[in-house]
Amino acid sequence: MQGRALCRLAAVLLLLLAGLAAAPLARIPDAKLSGPFAHDNLTIFLIHSDGKHAAGGGKFMTLAEAMQKKQFVVYETQNVNDLLMENLSDQEVILLSGDILKGGQQDRVVTHDRIVPPKSGKISLAVFCVEKTAERWNKPLKQEEKTFSGSPGALATNSLRLACRGKESQDGVWKEVGAAQTYLAARIGGSVKDKRSDSSLALSLEAKKVVEGAEAYTKKLSGLLADRPDVVGYVFAVNDKVVAGDVYQSPALFRKVWPRLLAANAIEAFAEQKKDRKFTAPKAEAVQAFLREAARAQTRSSDVGKDVVQLRRETKSVVQFESVDKAAKAKGAAPLRTNYLAK
Repeated sequence: MQGRALCRLAAVLLLLLAGLAAAPLARIPDAKLSGPFAHDNLTIFLIHSDGKHAAGGGKFMTLAEAMQKKQFVVYETQNVNDLLMENLSDQEVILLSGDILKGGQQDRVVTHDRIVPPKSGKISLAVFCVEKTAERWNKPLKQEEKTFSGSPGALATNSLRLACRGKESQDGVWKEVGAAQTYLAARIGGSVKDKRSDSSLALSLEAKKVVEGAEAYTKKLSGLLADRPDVVGYVFAVNDKVVAGDVYQSPALFRKVWPRLLAANAIEAFAEQKKDRKFTAPKAEAVQAFLREAARAQTRSSDVGKDVVQLRRETKSVVQFESVDKAAKAKGAAPLRTNYLAK
């Protein structure tokens, strides 16, 4: 009897393992993984899809693109965590959690993924401050500070991403901005704090030696999509640890955001680079396990704007955010973005 019971248990375990092996990668039924593609301590795995992710998605302008064209305005409200935004264009504009906004009376960072419709009028935008001690904050609002000048980049450490999107903590964001400045200063052997504002994350990421250090990575890896038209996302690892991943609604949308994502990852890898330490890049199996981990968790849903629902799944090791475009979902489209962060 005991032997038969053990046999039945073994059979059940084999079925469970087989189901896990067959589970859709990153919740995309037809997804495939390629890689690793590496430079020094930064490793990239690409996620490919031939299915419903393959069409559409090119309709969006990114925040940086729209602001550069003067077709999108972000207004200072003198409220640390709430700004106003307005899309002046005839296209939808996508804002991604982690997009940095430079200017106003304090630099900010976008909290949630958002879609802003054409000719939107002024809409509330949830943000966190990434410039704690800006002198201009305590002075009368100047004309040039009434709006933000642009979106120069994205959060460049996973600790910052978790503080912003995972914990939604202003104190946590400020703490991690300071930590990022410390890591980068140690890496370049000098301060990355700018005299114009020593607490500005945006200015620290623009420090000459930081930019030069990151360029070695971007030059090597920026061309990965050149002959790969079906890529909808990626996962990256720094040293020997899987850090985060992103999957987008279509290859067209992923191509728009790819340079920005890679630039942030390059800074993160540069900050963590240790010349005297050898590392082993993660295997594809570890990346697959990372992407599937959050599927075991319960889903929490919240509206983060009129057009987007955020689904959150969290385990001890991974937190996953799925941003669903309500209008596109009704037509059977894939989620706008699925974001994975290692904890």
